[in-house]
Amino acid sequence: MTTPTTPGYSASPDRAAPSRTSPDRAIADQLHSGDEHPDLLDLARHLDEGERRRLQALEDFAQRRIRPESIEPWNREQLPRQLLTELGRLGLGEISVDGSSALFQGLAHAALARADLSLSTLVGIHNELLVGLTDSLGSPQQRAAWLPGLRRLETLGAFCLTEPDHGSDIARGLATTASLQDGQWHLQGKKRWIGMGAVADLALVWARDTADDQIKGFLVPTDVPGYRAEGIRQKTGLRIMQNAEVDLDLRVPESALLAGATSFSAVHAALRDSRAWVGWQAVGAQQALFDIARSYAAERDQFGRPIGSFQLVQSALAQVAGNMGVSTAFMGEVTRLQAEDRLTMLRASLAKSTLTRLARESASLAREVLGGNGILSSHEIAKVAADIEAVHAYEGSYGINLLIAGREITGISAFG
Repeated sequence: MTTPTTPGYSASPDRAAPSRTSPDRAIADQLHSGDEHPDLLDLARHLDEGERRRLQALEDFAQRRIRPESIEPWNREQLPRQLLTELGRLGLGEISVDGSSALFQGLAHAALARADLSLSTLVGIHNELLVGLTDSLGSPQQRAAWLPGLRRLETLGAFCLTEPDHGSDIARGLATTASLQDGQWHLQGKKRWIGMGAVADLALVWARDTADDQIKGFLVPTDVPGYRAEGIRQKTGLRIMQNAEVDLDLRVPESALLAGATSFSAVHAALRDSRAWVGWQAVGAQQALFDIARSYAAERDQFGRPIGSFQLVQSALAQVAGNMGVSTAFMGEVTRLQAEDRLTMLRASLAKSTLTRLARESASLAREVLGGNGILSSHEIAKVAADIEAVHAYEGSYGINLLIAGREITGISAFG
């Protein structure tokens, strides 16, 4: 008998027959033992056997290594490069171009976010905006020069779009200029909030061509004279992610122009998909909150019994589980739409805005479970909650994404 394939997902014909045990009882037993994965909807069941094994290996590494080893670097605002090297060996530098299913990519991003949101952000932007755009829009020479190192996470990239005076209005207000002079592009301007800007090997710089007023992309080695970057310190979220302010006054060969990015519309799909990817971060972050709060509720005793026996704690955990389930289901359907090439900006913007809002709510609930310990990064809830604040604000703030969705719904722009 042929196993039916769910659109956008892969069939799993090797799956064992359903158990006669009550599903509720089985999940409850596993949750009590701490063995159950926090994805209560078990989206991984839709992966084929090979991708399930890959996902399991990534989840094991993320929980065994990234989760504990990211706490001190987060406290110190440092980049744990050894973890990036190992993520490269696991193939996390190329999942956007290696033929992985859309669902595997999403669950991989969630698995990283569950362990650490900063490294999840780095890997997500690297895949969605550096590797993806170089692969789809780069010339054969550009792909040959940059993709091998990028795919192994040996070459690190920075996506240089946002500016000190232009964030939400970047498409209209971008001020960095590019002028073609004697066979070289002269780039001048400033960028801000550039992830990996001070440590990257390659910068994908967006600048306005003074000849035709079009926004174009340029692949710029960061060791070229005139590229200067200074790290932004004292952030309260995504502290591992090395954001920077970048000053540009440099010249690169005419061949540095990203071949397929001769107008800003060329990156519309990438920015749309990047918003959807943030939804997976919200899923992974809530899995982390659920993990931490559930374990603490089982281990912490007050009044002679575990606090998990108290009604208020059970209510908080159930609300986190509900928010997490809604977010997971939403992203499962977004993944189907991506696989069918039907993802719209409306859907992507709603995914980003709605799920990061739910993640903030979940963070508040989970922090309450830990009481005073909830403000210590060593107990992790504070770290996750602070990172969620940053995720809620980037890739288009919450309000901007709502207005993008509103424009799509009404056909009327609120941006003037």
